[in-house]
Amino acid sequence: MNLNQKIAQCFSPAAFIHDTEENYQLIDSLILEQEIGGLTFFHSRHSAAANFEKRAEVLDVSGTLEKMIGLINRYQAISKTPLLISIDGEYGLAMRIEKTPQYPFAITLGAIKENALELIEEVGYRMGLDMKGAGVHLNLAPCSDVNTNPNNPVIGYRSFGTNPQQVAENSVAMYQGMKKAGIGACLKHFPGHGDTQTDSHLGLPVIQKNKAELLAEELLPFQYGIDQGVEMIMVGHLAAPALSGGKEIASSISREIITDLLKVEMGFKGLVISDALNMKAVADLFSTPGQLEWVAFHAGNDILCFSDHVKEGIEQISENASEEQINVIFEKIQKLKEQLGVLGSNNLEAPEFDWESHSELQSKLASEYVSVIYGTIDSEELQRLADEGKLIHQSYYGQLESTFSKNLIQKYGLNLSKTPIESAEKVIISLFLPSHKPLNQFGMDDKTLYEIKKLAQSKSCILVHFGNPLALSHLGNLEDFEGVICGYQSFEEAQTIASNLFL
Repeated sequence: MNLNQKIAQCFSPAAFIHDTEENYQLIDSLILEQEIGGLTFFHSRHSAAANFEKRAEVLDVSGTLEKMIGLINRYQAISKTPLLISIDGEYGLAMRIEKTPQYPFAITLGAIKENALELIEEVGYRMGLDMKGAGVHLNLAPCSDVNTNPNNPVIGYRSFGTNPQQVAENSVAMYQGMKKAGIGACLKHFPGHGDTQTDSHLGLPVIQKNKAELLAEELLPFQYGIDQGVEMIMVGHLAAPALSGGKEIASSISREIITDLLKVEMGFKGLVISDALNMKAVADLFSTPGQLEWVAFHAGNDILCFSDHVKEGIEQISENASEEQINVIFEKIQKLKEQLGVLGSNNLEAPEFDWESHSELQSKLASEYVSVIYGTIDSEELQRLADEGKLIHQSYYGQLESTFSKNLIQKYGLNLSKTPIESAEKVIISLFLPSHKPLNQFGMDDKTLYEIKKLAQSKSCILVHFGNPLALSHLGNLEDFEGVICGYQSFEEAQTIASNLFL
């Protein structure tokens, strides 16, 4: 390969599953003319930087998995060098692709009581097998961010928790599970995106901590991962002036942070991948196409993710980088492709998922994370009140006939919602959180929040919270409830385990 071809192996632009034929052909051109090294798949253009909770656009989303596999086959068939296929699937393919197995969020896995590392590694392994079967070589996960800021708009449920050592161990367990399945993974978002209040998709977050504080919290999980042999780290678009000579510069384009700190001081010898280069924290800084790509490359990134200016980026790097620098990075990428079996990729067919085994794992996990976090549950008293017609079940934002509701009806032998709330002595409140993101009170409206708080103050209530536990702060004083059960997610298996606490 000539130098431009070697540089092109660093590029992994976005490929959208739901797109126009014209845009598919533009990817064809990048492969044929620029000879890019890989592609990062997203659901659609409008949802590229979002998870699967809410889509702003209305799409024909039928057969998303089959469409992706068809595109992978199409693109691999025309590429001289097999493409490294990556996806951002922190909780599985389901983060981007409907009707595929979804696993618990990191915050949920962080709540596992027993055998956490073993179970989290198993989740990573299963997730990896799903992805490998779908033609994905690299999962851009897990998050090693320590969620020390509850108002963080972009991390929250994506973090394993607030304890740096726990986050370190859990994220490495997830990483090792995916590696065991034969796919690549990476810790992100170096140097740590947990204690921020700005979404880096929209602007530049700044962490105002000194280096000692950063080493004790944000950097600890990454150093732990490096010491455990982690081979890939993603650098985020966030500024840490204490690490960059006082400059408020995105870490993803800071040579002080990537080369001097991560590679030299912390001893990382693996591959560094940039966070998406279309994100406004960095994309709006450079008016000349290709300049951002060169700056990111020079800072120490080996793989450039989601570049919007591939051709110009290759040209800028070719003009400015040394031949030695290009060759070193090219060899690292080729070695990664060999390790992940990219160079022997064959024509793919849509995988069959073992849904029964997946449900068994979900039940096993839920039995470890669903728990009473405040108060007690007296099932004998509840049965007595149900028999007397003094127990009611009030559900918010959930389906009328949820698994949880059906199990309560079966347990207490009557439809609890038929009991008038005025005559009820005790109320079981099930709350199915509309969103796992903190925006707009996690999707909860003021009227509903007021109603729940008023109910808790006027009646003896047990709250069953199916969602991000960070949202509990919007529900007033938890001591107003007789008991609080945290289900973390609305999986049917989690609902079943939560209802079992009433037995």
